[in-house]
Amino acid sequence: MTAPDIRGFAPDRFAAMRRAFAENLPSELGVRFTVVERGEVVADLMGGFADRACTRPFGPQTLTPVFSVTKALAAVMIARLVDAGRLAYDQPVAEVWPAFGQAGKETVTVGQALSHQAGLSGLPDEMDPAEWFDWEAICSRLAAMTPLWPPGTRSGYHPVTFGYLAGEIFRRVDGRTLGRALRDDIAAPAGLDLWIGLPDSEHGRVAEMERPKSLPRFGEMNPAVKAAFLTKWASPGGRGSAEWRRVEIPSANGHATAEALALFMGALASGGAVNGGDVLSGGTIAQMSEPQIAGRDLVLPFDVQWGAGVLRNPPNLFYGPSAGAFGHSGWGGACALADPERGVGMAYVMTRQSAELLGDPRALRLIAAAYEGL
Repeated sequence: MTAPDIRGFAPDRFAAMRRAFAENLPSELGVRFTVVERGEVVADLMGGFADRACTRPFGPQTLTPVFSVTKALAAVMIARLVDAGRLAYDQPVAEVWPAFGQAGKETVTVGQALSHQAGLSGLPDEMDPAEWFDWEAICSRLAAMTPLWPPGTRSGYHPVTFGYLAGEIFRRVDGRTLGRALRDDIAAPAGLDLWIGLPDSEHGRVAEMERPKSLPRFGEMNPAVKAAFLTKWASPGGRGSAEWRRVEIPSANGHATAEALALFMGALASGGAVNGGDVLSGGTIAQMSEPQIAGRDLVLPFDVQWGAGVLRNPPNLFYGPSAGAFGHSGWGGACALADPERGVGMAYVMTRQSAELLGDPRALRLIAAAYEGL
């Protein structure tokens, strides 16, 4: 089947973005890129297919797995508790989750847990990958675990365990699961196609992913990297794609459209509201995105600056030219950003995954081109 035309819209000021999208398309399977400025969708392009057989055009209703971009959604849900005075970033996790305060984790704060400083980048002891589908079992493992490095001294990216840490903190304060609260409080009222835990009724809209053909470059090998990525049980497995979509893992299995992600991030960039509903106050947005730690990450082969669950733009500038921008990237290339300096949110989703851990060249090209029109 011949590839469908590029669909969506991009006004003349985004001519460079249209060109970059067209140049990227031969290397894509299905793709969408959306730009929001001051709460309004100002450019939105999509093309390719939602399935590997190339029979379903990638359309406005296509949902895409966004993997670790989910962490930005989780970060905001925790920040809403901070906004409401029900939690504080400098509060020890053990105050809300008493069992967590063992094996050297007594003083680990909420902010440290969200900025990958807790020393729990993965689970080093052998287990069945299907155990990730058992929330209580994984939380018990994390509570009992001795950190892989002294907490608070370094960051080491927590690719999957982040979701259980953030989710359990949220559940113990709010009473609901984080994914349920996202739907109840933000996504459904604002009409945003954002999900952590996808009901069966939506599964038919999900795009099929084409996995990367090579492994990422992890850099220096150490126990934190091995636990995070390189054991046979480093990520959930053994239950099939339908169960993966249903379960709530607030670090890894979000599903979204690029438009919904861009509107969500755009709210964080321009006052904290989307479609008439409040997401977060300006003061808490600044708190969430201020540096918790900076330097060479123990797991990712990059110098990074982590906020409380979001990746700050310096020093790599993966999210455009603004030093105040922040966002998150996901396995295979997806990313979403908020730029409070420009009042802009952007999101890139795709179905052909690359092996880049951060800074997929396809997304970088589109983000740079979009800024030419702002």
